[in-house]
Amino acid sequence: MSDEMPEELMWGSAVSYPREALLRAVRSVAEELGKPVPEGTAFELERPRHEGQGDRSASAAMQLSKAFSMPPRALADRIVARLSEDGSGFFDKIEVAGPGFVNFFLSKKWFASVADEVLSRGDRYGSLDLGGGRKVQVEFVSANPTGPLHIGHGRGAAVGDVVARILAFTGWKVEREYYINDAGLQMDILGRSAQARYFELAGRPELAPFPENGYKGAYIRDLARTVLEQEGERFLAEPLSESLPWFKRYAGGVILGRIKEDLGRFGVRFDVWFSEATLYEKDLVRQAMEDLKRRDFAFESDGALWFKTTDFEDDKDRVLIRNSGVPTYFASDIAYHRDKFVTRGFDRVIDVWGADHHGYIPRMKAGVEAIGKSADDLDVLLIQLVNLMRDGHPVAMSTRSGEFVTLKEVLDEVGVDATRFFFLTRRSDSQLDFDLDLAKKQSSDNPVYYVQYAHARICSVVREWTARGGSADRLGSDGVPIPESLFEGEAARGLADCLALFPREVENASRDLAPQMLTAYAGLLAGAFHSFYNTNRILGEAGEVELGRLKLANSVRIVLHTCLSLLGVSAPERM
Repeated sequence: MSDEMPEELMWGSAVSYPREALLRAVRSVAEELGKPVPEGTAFELERPRHEGQGDRSASAAMQLSKAFSMPPRALADRIVARLSEDGSGFFDKIEVAGPGFVNFFLSKKWFASVADEVLSRGDRYGSLDLGGGRKVQVEFVSANPTGPLHIGHGRGAAVGDVVARILAFTGWKVEREYYINDAGLQMDILGRSAQARYFELAGRPELAPFPENGYKGAYIRDLARTVLEQEGERFLAEPLSESLPWFKRYAGGVILGRIKEDLGRFGVRFDVWFSEATLYEKDLVRQAMEDLKRRDFAFESDGALWFKTTDFEDDKDRVLIRNSGVPTYFASDIAYHRDKFVTRGFDRVIDVWGADHHGYIPRMKAGVEAIGKSADDLDVLLIQLVNLMRDGHPVAMSTRSGEFVTLKEVLDEVGVDATRFFFLTRRSDSQLDFDLDLAKKQSSDNPVYYVQYAHARICSVVREWTARGGSADRLGSDGVPIPESLFEGEAARGLADCLALFPREVENASRDLAPQMLTAYAGLLAGAFHSFYNTNRILGEAGEVELGRLKLANSVRIVLHTCLSLLGVSAPERM
C-alpha cells in the first residue's frame, strides 16, 4: 500500500474503508446538525442489484431521516458532500440516487488494494475478533453409543465442527464436546440385545430371549459373534443378571470406539468426551436439584420433584425426579448445563440437536435461566433430515445396518470432502436432498469439485510459472503492489470485489452460526475466478501484467484455501 494512504487505512483495511468512510461522513453531518446518531444503527453497504447503481449502495440517509429531522434525499446530499472530501483515491464517484440511496463507484486503486490486502494478511485474511477471547462450548453429535452413526449424525457433525472452526476464526475460545449418553435405559437395552444375540449364536436362544424393543441391526450380531469367538461359551453358565453389565460395557465401548473412528475419518475432533454417568458419579444431578430448590424453581408434590416451567411460559410444570426417585432426562440436562456454565465457566454454549427436539428448546432455555444465566447464552442448532438420492430416486435403507444408512457407507461411496460440503450447502434446519451421483461427478455440476478445481487450477498456473524460473516469493506481499491497470476489465474487478466480500461472509456466518454461507461464498469466488481465467491470459503477458495477474490469482488461492479449511474440506493442488 502507498505511504500516502490515510491514517485510518493503516489501522483498518481497504476492504472496510468504504463503510468506515460512510460512518465518518454520517458522524460529521450529525455533528453539524447537532443530532446524535441513534445507538445501534448499522451502516451497511450492499451490492446493488442493477447495473449503473455503482459497486456499493447505502441506505443510511433513509435510516437517519427521522432522527435527523431531514428528508432522506437532502440528508444524502449532505453525506455525499462529506464523502467527496475523501482523499483516499478509492472512489471514482459517489452520487445520490432514488429516494436517498448513496451509491459508491469504486476505483481501480480500491480493487488493487483489496487483492494486496489478501496477500498481506495471508491465511488470516477474513479473521475477526467478534468473540474477544470469550469461552464458548460447542456440543454436537452426542449420539447414543448404541449403534453406528447415521447420515443425520453426520450432518450434525459437519455443522457442529464448522461452527466451531468459524467461531475460533472470529475470536472465540472454543471447546468441542461430545456428550456420551451412557447412563439410562438405552444402555440396558443395548446390553440385553448383545447378550441375546450371543446366546442365539451359541445355540441357546431360549435362555435369553431378544428384547421386544432391542437393537436389531446386523452390527449387534457382529458384536455377539466377536464375543463368542473371544470369550467362548463361558456366559452360558452365568445368570443373565450377572453377565448383563459385562455385555453393556463391552457393546457400548466397541460402538463408541467405532463412532470415534468414523468421526476421526470425517475430520471431526473433540476436546472433551463427557460421560453422562459422571453426572451421577459426582453427584451433580442431586446438587443441581438442590440449587433449583434454593432458588425456588423446584417444588415437591406427590412424591416427585417438579420444575416450575410455568414461570417460563410453559403450559405445565415438568417432572425432574419421578416419585420412584429416578431422575428424568430434563434433570440430567439441567445438571449438565449447570456444569457447563457454572462449574466450567463457559460464557456461551451451543448445542446441536436433531430436529425432533424442537419443542425441548424453550424448556432447556428455562433451565439455563433457572441456574442463573441468560437464556440467550444458550444457542440450539437443529439438524433436519437428509434424504439420499440416486438416479433421482430416494436410496433404500441400508441392509447392513438394518435401520438406517450409516455415515461410514456414505464416506465409503463419495469421500469426506463431498460429504462435508454437501451437508453444509443448506441451512441445518431445512431438509437436505443429497445426490450421491452428483457428489461423485468430476465436473462443474458438482459444487465441491467446482471449488476445488479453481484452487488446483491456480496452483497449476503457479507451478508452470515457477518451472519457467519465476519465484513464488514474488507472489506474496513483496512490497510491489498489483498494478491498478489490471482492473480495467469487469472480470478482474468482479474477482477483487468477490475477495472483498469474504470478511463480511465470515462475520455473518459467525453471528448467525450459518456454515452454509461459506459454501455459497466458495462457489461464488470459484465462479468469479473461472470467469477471469477464461477471459484473461495469465502467463505469457508483459512482465508487469503477468506478475499482477499471478498475484491476483494467488490472492484467490489464499481465500479459497482459507474458506475450504473453515469448511473442513481439502484444497487440492492437483486434480
